[in-house]
Amino acid sequence: QVQVAESGGGLVQPGGSLRLSCAASGFTFRIVTMGWYRQAPGKQRELVASERPGVGTNYADSVKGRFTISRDNAKNTLYLQMNSLKPEDTADYYCDAAPVPNGGWGRGTQVTVSS
Repeated sequence: QVQVAESGGGLVQPGGSLRLSCAASGFTFRIVTMGWYRQAPGKQRELVASERPGVGTNYADSVKGRFTISRDNAKNTLYLQMNSLKPEDTADYYCDAAPVPNGGWGRGTQVTVSS
């Protein structure tokens, strides 16, 4: 059974940093292109970062240069390092396969950027 569990969100001031984690199980994590998605209140879910094993990473223009996606295949865990956070980064963050998600969304982790 495919499962993902996101963690690491919280309340942070503008300019601050957070590191999100996504623990995955039930599939061969190391060969799957994974991504971080976010959904802000009243908006559609969007893909903000993806990592294709052995190939590279892609980022939405809105987070390029501030966010870094990485993975630890030994731990079946995906990460998102978020720096220089802005209020517009406030959203629920999810991990899933990318660019086409499987749809087995975890509960997500909430990120709030506010002073």
